[in-house]
Order: sequence, then C-alpha cells, then structure tokens
Amino acid sequence: MLRPTLAQRRAILARRHLLAPSARAATTEQVTRALLALHATDAATVTLSAYTRLAAPDLADMERALYQDRTLLRMHCMRRTLFVVPVEDVPLYHFSTTLDVARRERASLLRLLRGADTPWDAARLAAAEEEAVAALRRLGEAGATEISAEAPLLGEMITLSPGKRYEARQRVGGWVLRLLAMDGRVRRGRPLGGWTSGRFRYGLAPEMAPMDPAEAKAEVVRRWLASFGPGTTDDVKWWTGWTVTAVRRALADVGAVEVALPEGQGWLLPEDVETLAGAGAGAGAGAGAGAEEVEPWAALLPGLDPTTMGWKYRDWYLDPGHRSLHFDTNGNAGPTVWWNGEIVGGWACRPDGEVVWRLLADRGAEAAAAVEAESARLQGWLGEARFVPAFPTPLARELTHG
Repeated sequence: MLRPTLAQRRAILARRHLLAPSARAATTEQVTRALLALHATDAATVTLSAYTRLAAPDLADMERALYQDRTLLRMHCMRRTLFVVPVEDVPLYHFSTTLDVARRERASLLRLLRGADTPWDAARLAAAEEEAVAALRRLGEAGATEISAEAPLLGEMITLSPGKRYEARQRVGGWVLRLLAMDGRVRRGRPLGGWTSGRFRYGLAPEMAPMDPAEAKAEVVRRWLASFGPGTTDDVKWWTGWTVTAVRRALADVGAVEVALPEGQGWLLPEDVETLAGAGAGAGAGAGAGAEEVEPWAALLPGLDPTTMGWKYRDWYLDPGHRSLHFDTNGNAGPTVWWNGEIVGGWACRPDGEVVWRLLADRGAEAAAAVEAESARLQGWLGEARFVPAFPTPLARELTHG
C-alpha cells in the first residue's frame, strides 16, 4: 500500500494551496477554486486568505470578483458555515449540502420561535419569507433594515425564553433572511461596511437548475481530494458535515484509492496515486519522492483559513502541544504562522495596526527571516486597515494585547 511521506504531503499542500511564492495566483477566483471555498464566517478571512495567495494582491480585484463581476458568492454550506464559493459551483454546494442544512435550520428556528412570548408557527414564518421576497422585488439589493421597513413581519421583535435568566429580545428579520439564503431564494451582496464587515445587503437569487444530490456529493469529494488529499474518511466527514454513510458513498463514487497515513486509512484520487507510485512513494521512499520540489516558503494565514481548517487530523502540520493555543474551544482556528508546510507560530494585528508574530518552534534563521519578510509584506499591504479575529484564540489574544 502506498504511504505518502510527510515531505510529500507538505509539498503538495504548498503547490495546491498556492502558498509557495512560485505557486501564487493571479486572481481571487483562482485562489477560491484552488481551495474550493474560502471561510467567510469572519469577513476579514476572505480578503486575507486571498491576499496571502495572490502574486500581486489587490483589494480592488477581490471586490471586483465579489461585488462587480459577482464571480464569487457567499453562501452557507459545509458544516452550516458561511463560505465564499465560485458562482458556477453554487448548485454543487446547494444540492450536496445546503438543502439539508436548511431543513435542519428551519426546524430548529421553529422550535425557538414557538417558545417566544409571541409564538410563531410555520405558516407565520412562511408569510414573513414571502414578505421579504416581495420587498426585495421592489427594492432590488438592500440591507436587512431596509427590507424590514418594507416587510413588517421581519421587523417584529420577540422575546426568547421569557422569564428565564437568559431571556433575550430579537428581531426576526435576520433569521428569515438567513433561511431564504439557505433555500437559494436570496443572495448576499456587498457589505454595509468595508472588507471586515459582516453585515450584507441581500438580493433575489436566480433560479437554480436541479442537481442530483448524490452526484453533487461525489463531485465535492472529488474536488476535496484534488485539493486536500490525501485525507481520511473522518477528514472528509468533518469538512463536509455529512454523515459517514454519505462520505463513504461519495468516496466510492469517485473511485478513491486507499493509502496508508500515520492517522489511519487515507484516500487519494486515482491519478494522484499513480503520480506518487511512479515516484516511489512506498514505505522506503525518500523524503521528497512523489512531489514536485518547492522552494522554502513562509506564510501568515488568517483565522479560519481553509488550509488550517482543512483536515480533522492535523498532527502532520500542527504540533499537538500547540493546538490549544491556535484553536478555541469550538475548533475555530486563529491566525497562524507557517514554514514549509508546518504551523510554527501565530500572529496578530494590534489596535495600532502593528503586525506582530511569535514562533513556537525554532526552525532556524532562514525560517525566522522569511516570516519577518512576510510580516513586513502584510504590514505594507494593510496600510491603515485594522481588524480583529472574530474568534480570538489564546495566542492571538495574547499577541493582540501585548
């Protein structure tokens, strides 16, 4: 059985995730396609993930792709998480993942609303959704406040868990718009603020042609293996949020071939297995066999970056002893410093705009100099911009506040 080496896996990552300088992309669309999707729960992640992988990073190019040409789109899909995906792939993620997520979210929201001081049922929620759609037909693209002004049900305030210590007053509009987006009826547009803003305008979405969910799942797994492979069944299950049965069926549908990884049974696409086998990737293979040579590289990746978050099993690129410094208790990654395919430290942007970093592993003078150069590159690109991770991890919090 083939046994991809650690050096091979890290070299593949450098090329396919566009992290080696010679592998960087020309456009934001190329970055997104290479990674399948960019995490967007923290709005700053989208811009910073693209920045790191662009040969000539340009905020205008990112905004062009998202808000002018609209070749990229924000949508909820894997693990109920908000991502930016290529617009042509929206049906792929919608029918493989988001439809199931939307059903669960609708049931969960109805349970919540039934316990409010003014209970809502399914009919009232459906009426609110139709009000929102009708408002967007009149308004075009608009923010939640504008839509709620045109759709009275969306502006309704309700008290959740009345009489309890944790009771809270909430406006219904945000939930309704989120459900409509998951159903594929509306889409998020330009943010109401700058590139770090998480509040968006909404517009009506074009109708999607139906797609067989099983075929969509198989294509998602094929693309995941092409970008993130080799990986285990649990890696794919974690990344997609699907059941293990669905993952196993999709792996079978794409003809995934078993390989041996330190964490257990792994999978590669047949064409990747052939490449590794031809280069002698068996148990006795040399450290660099089976992967194209890459130059030494350093990268400062933002919190929730797709590379950091790409696998459930991370010991091949993250010292287990450092996990609690880089991830919060919910599994959200903070900003990380990479050297040649390994997380070696963390970084942060302080309130005064200074980019600071710390190495947790000593990889020599060359690594430290390369990280310093990447820090200076990011500092120059950010200019006067400031941001804070939406999910501050222990190391990021410590660095931010000195």
